[in-house]
Amino acid sequence: MTLLEVLTALVILGTAGSSLVALQAEAVRAETRAEEEERLLDRARWLLTGLTLLNRQGLDLRLGSHEAEGLVVSVQRPEPTLYRLSVQDSNLREIVLVTVVYRPEIRP
Repeated sequence: MTLLEVLTALVILGTAGSSLVALQAEAVRAETRAEEEERLLDRARWLLTGLTLLNRQGLDLRLGSHEAEGLVVSVQRPEPTLYRLSVQDSNLREIVLVTVVYRPEIRP
């Protein structure tokens, strides 16, 4: 009878141990994904910051979409004085960051 109790305890302990190992592995994968997304956001933030510092002529030169640092940067002008700037992941095609900037018209 004691041997049966010991075997039952070992099965319970083994099941709990394997569940903990699986949980730890999933936690490591989640942390890795979070770090990758953070690096992606950091690159996108630097690109978007650089774009927002451009004047009207600089933004006009960059109208459309182009690839930079593994990301797709898109500059659109929905209104004569507004520019929509977005950064997408080139693999997933998800928009990572987007903003709209105002640049007044140049008067002669």
